[in-house]
Amino acid sequence: MKIAIHKSSIPETQMFLVKELDEKHFDPTWHSHSEYQLFVVLEGTGTRFIGDSIKSFRSGELVFTGADLPHLWRSDDLYFKKNSKETIKGIVIYLQENFLGDNMMEKEEMVLLKKLFSRSARGLEFYGERKELIISMMKEIVGMNGLESLIQLLNILLAISQTKEYNYISHTEYLGPFNENETNRMNKVYEYAFKNFRKRISLTELSAMLFMTPTSFSRYFSTRNNKTFSRFITELRVKHACKLLIETDMPISTISYECGFNTLSNFNKLFKEVMLKKPSDYKNEYLKM
Repeated sequence: MKIAIHKSSIPETQMFLVKELDEKHFDPTWHSHSEYQLFVVLEGTGTRFIGDSIKSFRSGELVFTGADLPHLWRSDDLYFKKNSKETIKGIVIYLQENFLGDNMMEKEEMVLLKKLFSRSARGLEFYGERKELIISMMKEIVGMNGLESLIQLLNILLAISQTKEYNYISHTEYLGPFNENETNRMNKVYEYAFKNFRKRISLTELSAMLFMTPTSFSRYFSTRNNKTFSRFITELRVKHACKLLIETDMPISTISYECGFNTLSNFNKLFKEVMLKKPSDYKNEYLKM
């Protein structure tokens, strides 16, 4: 099995890797890698996919993902336009579980960190005052090197491991790594979904692109994503509706059709099924914040 190539490999001369991102858009590729990843969005908006979770993202989001947990931060369409002046910014830290040396996780001083790594298998999203502290520390580590940067990383990991201000992201853990063929196949699925979720999705067309029958594709997708493809499309549409409810003054009826729903009643039903509240309540709660 050929393992999918990824870009986060840590140089042999370093214990961990810190990257400052300043690009036109985030990497639009669904992928996984063996490193643990701490990522903060400083500027930019879009939709993120982590494990079986779909959610809109914006600046200030702080996420820690475990080894081999597939993910994708897909910038909004406006970032991909030819003459767009929009840019994204972020900071990402990559590290291996054994970055301090082999067998270090078995030492009693590492209990908190070992528990953090275990929780991160489903992905962790942080909130509250501790999140702001961690983001500030990540901004500081960008300008550090050598022993100073290592000490800062340990302080960041201590702050993350001690806080209870987090939510799990994915409903299930993922046992990887994914091979290159599977990574390419899933990227075709995500690209097709992004281009077509606002209109009627053709399962026959999509499965043909992957040289599969509709039945075999449906089985394949459900096995690897912990949900059916139709559920995936519904969640993608609903999460886009959430974004429009918050960021625009469009009527709910217009939003429902803009997101690919055939009728307003169907939109209201599926929105409540996914978000556990009506679209109007979702918008009103946000306006009161």
